Amino acid sequence: MQPKKSIFREYAEAILVAIVLALFIRTFVVQAFKIPSGSMKPTLLVGDHILVNKFIYGVKLPFIDRTLIPVTDPKRGDIVVFKFPEDPKKDFIKRVIGVSGDIVEVRNKKVYLNHKPMVDKHGAYLDPQVILGSAKPRDNFGPVTVPAGALFVMGDNRDHSYDSRFWGFVDLSMVKGEAFIIYWSWNKETSGVRWGRFGHVLH
Repeated sequence: MQPKKSIFREYAEAILVAIVLALFIRTFVVQAFKIPSGSMKPTLLVGDHILVNKFIYGVKLPFIDRTLIPVTDPKRGDIVVFKFPEDPKKDFIKRVIGVSGDIVEVRNKKVYLNHKPMVDKHGAYLDPQVILGSAKPRDNFGPVTVPAGALFVMGDNRDHSYDSRFWGFVDLSMVKGEAFIIYWSWNKETSGVRWGRFGHVLH
């Protein structure tokens, strides 16, 4: 007959299992992120807390960003979280505009995809000024062809987003997952909860 486990050992084992399970879920399945800037307005607001599906684009080895089990690649329109190419320690969130082989161009704030005007239902333009491409790539950019294994991304807040127009493409290996739901939202300016944003599914 095996000796009965002590209460301390039972709790310790339960806590250890919970920690391992939580780390597994965070690493391979779902991770929480907080929105720190307004580059994705009006889709995402500063203070929104979102969940990101890390499994949808494949199972990756931690730290080396190597995909062990590929599932699918990001599609146009997906909202993705990725390691910022200029500083991989930072996470960015943007919307996929172009995938491998796509030709992306911006003319006077209008986005063109493969030489045709893109149906830009998510893009918000708050600044009426149009900036020449020779001065800044915000409103006039390209055309560029998205290389193999990469994405062209933009923030929904087109006039106030630091994205692929400025720093280039996102390698697929840098993509962490797809944002899919808002689970909490806090308005810092009013110190109030945005109850209406709870459970909002992102698309």
